[in-house]
Amino acid sequence: MFGTDQGPKTAPISEGEEYDVKIEDVGKEGDGITRINGFVVFVPGTKAGEEVKVKIVSVRRRFGFAEKIS
Repeated sequence: MFGTDQGPKTAPISEGEEYDVKIEDVGKEGDGITRINGFVVFVPGTKAGEEVKVKIVSVRRRFGFAEKIS
């Protein structure tokens, strides 16, 4: 059906989880951007190309936020 949200009903990540990620891009606010299972996660204080360990601190419907922990 047209006009329906075909995305997942729940985020594939949860607050408190830790992941090893590669920062793919930088958003207009300067936050690094990565994807975890296709889900966009913003990581302040990172640059494109960095490989870091992050902890999820907030999850919204379409994206999340994480903090760099190493």
